[in-house]
Formats: sequence, C-alpha cells, structure tokens
Amino acid sequence: MRKLMSALLYTALLGLANISHADVAAANAMREGDMRKLNFHGTPLTTTDVAFTSEDGQEMTLADFEGKYIVLNFWATWCAPCRKEMPHLSALQDLMGGDDFEVVTIATGRNPLPAMQRFLAEIEVDNLPLHTDPRQALARNLGVLGLPATLVINPEGQEIGRMQGEADWSSENAIAILRTLMAPES
Repeated sequence: MRKLMSALLYTALLGLANISHADVAAANAMREGDMRKLNFHGTPLTTTDVAFTSEDGQEMTLADFEGKYIVLNFWATWCAPCRKEMPHLSALQDLMGGDDFEVVTIATGRNPLPAMQRFLAEIEVDNLPLHTDPRQALARNLGVLGLPATLVINPEGQEIGRMQGEADWSSENAIAILRTLMAPES
C-alpha cells in the first residue's frame, strides 16, 4: 500500500512539474494580496498567431517574443484601473526586463497614438511599448473580456497564467512569483 501511495504521489507531482519548466505549483502557492487574482492553468494554453501593430507601425505576433517570459497586458486609454496599474508594470519592467523577461503592453480597441502618449506621460511611464490591437482581434482571440487583463506567457509562447483586473505587478509577491516561474530546473 505504501508503494502504491508513493507512486501516486510521485505521478501527481511529476504532472505538476511538467508545465514547460516553470514551477507553477510553487508560484501558485505563493499568491497573496493582488496576486490572488492570478490564475494558473493546469496545462499551458496555446496562444495565437493573430497580428497586432507594433509602436513603429509594423505587424507583430506573440511569436516575436518566444524565448522569454512575458507579462502581456491589455489596456486602453479610457480604462481607469489601467491608469492605476500601468506604473506598476513600468516598475516591473525596470526591475526584471531583459533578455529573459519583458512587459508587453497592448492598447486594445480605439486608442489613438496621441491619446496613448498623453496617457503614459500623465502617469510618468516611459518604458512600456505603445503596441495596438485596434480591432481587438488579438484580445478577442485570446478571450480577453475586460480591461485590464494580463497574461503570463512562457518562453515557448504558451499562456501559463491570467489575471483579470488591475494589480501591483511590482510588489514583492509578484516579483517572487515571476522569479519562481523563471527559475531554472534543478
């Protein structure tokens, strides 16, 4: 009986540990405060190849970010919670941005570039991209139903977590969760 229980426990833990190479189970157990709204998926979800527009007017897809973890945030200039959240995303990019991690912000819906620039200037954010999804094709394809919405995407381009609503992404808890996800396998 003891061997059977050990085998079942080992199988269950192996299943939890096999989501990409991220320690999702450990990250899930760490959620506190705002991060309680971050829901991890049992298995990574395939994202999409639907294009959006980069800040320089070029067409991009999420595949352009493969190889790094991204915190993908959908926002709009008219979104009050987005105004509160965006400085936290900016701080997260300052703290963790680099070759392995990036905060990617995409304004979805009607968001003229001058309004987006004014929005970020008013909240003193200057390090986040001004990507757009003007027809909400990407947001719709990913099942984004309200704003802000933030997806955590692994280096393989799969969605491993999602949060609906604003949060302090620069909190100690958020950073610890992301570092746990990004930690190399032992």
